[in-house]
Amino acid sequence: MSKRYVLISPCRNEAEYMRQTLDTVIAQTVRPTRWVIVDDGSTDDTPRVLAQYQAKYDWITIVTRKDRGRRAVGPGVIEAFYEGYESIDPDDYDYLCKLDLDLNLPPRYFEILMQRMEANKLIATCSGKAYVRQGSELVAENHGDETSLGMTKFYRVDRFKAIGGFVREVMWDGIDCHRCRMMGWVACSWDEPELRFVHLRPMGSSQTGILTGRMRHGFGQYFMGTGFLYMLASAVNRIGEKPALIGSSMMLWGWIKAALQRKPRYDDEAFRRFVRHYQWRSLLVGKKRATQEIYREKGVGSGLQS
Repeated sequence: MSKRYVLISPCRNEAEYMRQTLDTVIAQTVRPTRWVIVDDGSTDDTPRVLAQYQAKYDWITIVTRKDRGRRAVGPGVIEAFYEGYESIDPDDYDYLCKLDLDLNLPPRYFEILMQRMEANKLIATCSGKAYVRQGSELVAENHGDETSLGMTKFYRVDRFKAIGGFVREVMWDGIDCHRCRMMGWVACSWDEPELRFVHLRPMGSSQTGILTGRMRHGFGQYFMGTGFLYMLASAVNRIGEKPALIGSSMMLWGWIKAALQRKPRYDDEAFRRFVRHYQWRSLLVGKKRATQEIYREKGVGSGLQS
């Protein structure tokens, strides 16, 4: 099994969480060949913590960016990711991963992902599943099996380059998976004990609050090309997620507001048509069957996510 993989971690003011991520990566059964951590202008204890780990592990590299004055999300995170990406030669590695620094990973996480990808050459990107702590319990976040999760995007390097990498806009972590499917490749995630990780910051949160994060998600869906009926169905489906009702309402308002303002959309009409067709089939027959239909259309069989 090939074991050459590189992690790239954009971060800002992660002192509260990052030691857990650092320690669980160091404890991996197969460690990364290199780990590039991009400090996006942290103003807390993050630089000191990173310096401690860099001094101890020669495969950890720190790239420091100027303070932008705020925590960046969406395109800002991807800008920081690409500063790390540009510091390496991706062809030196078989796999790369955009990894957030607010995660607690199981010890065989990367070993198992590489085993799955070596066993199925059609998998372009994959991940485990995210859980969050609610009191004494771990509760699953709401992510479909047909996507790799944005906080831990594990990619074959050649497939990452072939889809054009990440779009520097909100919904970058959905666009990439659709692009993989357009090219006949698999994007997937698995909910299994050895691939479940703890997400230490709530999904969809924002530097200005979780409701802003929900609105941002709605705008991102609009930008990607999502149709109104699918957006409405998605909002209704998540109506019970905290904050109940208002959270899903803000998602829908984010889409509507962008439409009313005639915000620009992802500049690839063929891609947007592909997304709308996939979403319409998902509404009619469910995501699992809609995804398998795409694979059959591409001539690569069905049931590839197992």
